[in-house]
Amino acid sequence: MSVLEITREQAVAYRLRVNHLVERLPPASYEEAAYVGLQDTAPRDALLGLHARVADCEPDTWKHPSLVQTYSPRWAVYVLPWKDFGVFTLGRLPLAAEAVRRIDKLADRVCRTLDGRELRGGVPHVRDACASGRIALRWTTSALWVREVPRPDVNVDEARKELCRRHVSRFAPTSPKTFAWWAGLSPADARQIWKSITPELLEVDFDGTAAWILQADEACIREAPRPRGIRLLVEPDLRLLGRDRDGRFIGPGKRAMTPAADSFHPNGVLVDGRIVGAWGRKGGRVHVILTEQLTAPQYDALAAEASAFPIPGAHLSLEKQS
Repeated sequence: MSVLEITREQAVAYRLRVNHLVERLPPASYEEAAYVGLQDTAPRDALLGLHARVADCEPDTWKHPSLVQTYSPRWAVYVLPWKDFGVFTLGRLPLAAEAVRRIDKLADRVCRTLDGRELRGGVPHVRDACASGRIALRWTTSALWVREVPRPDVNVDEARKELCRRHVSRFAPTSPKTFAWWAGLSPADARQIWKSITPELLEVDFDGTAAWILQADEACIREAPRPRGIRLLVEPDLRLLGRDRDGRFIGPGKRAMTPAADSFHPNGVLVDGRIVGAWGRKGGRVHVILTEQLTAPQYDALAAEASAFPIPGAHLSLEKQS
């Protein structure tokens, strides 16, 4: 039987569609939008990631009761669905029992320090302790607050499988190496967890490289139409277009998407599935540098995207790179 061949264009079209960056979800669909978590490292990246996926987001949407923050994949701050908290905490516990005991001891220390309170920053060991499922965060962009929460009542092995399954469903075609990087797991642990869902996977030829998708997603990835429309993607979402050296997988690495990108413009302007510029934000000013000419309707759509940001006073400031 021949191996399914998938091009980078097909992969990008699939990833953008299943991550709801082609058609927005209905208002308040925050749990689905955060299905694999939304990284919140830069100020309000997760909020703008929600806005790119869900209609009618508000400035305080990141605080919605269905969502929670903690250190999750790669020890970055993430906005996650509350109901899936165990998947993104206990699901990334190491497989070695001694390593798990160490994390539990760190969580005990953090919880003793908290003593039932929410404390502002400066809590030792909190990054590692978050994998215990007992620590939640509240990052206001000016301060990080830490609190104890009940440990999720989930089967740890099933949480690990679900974390892997979600990775493959949203970032395919992918590989155990990419899963290890994304989840912050050791390569050996990632391979073992990956092996546990092997019956659900289909090996494909991804632009000449071995990779995997979920069997259930084969038709979707074969038939994903070319993306249409405009989105202002935050830097973490650029991984969907392939940020490794060869531009295939979501990581590791940060392959430049456009020559316009710099430290103030780390984000991407997505037009019909391609990055055609970079943008940065200071307050409500959304400064965009375009590297390609847009049509008049596309300029209008770009201005509308910027002005719709759930940020007070959001407006477009446009520059064209010569």
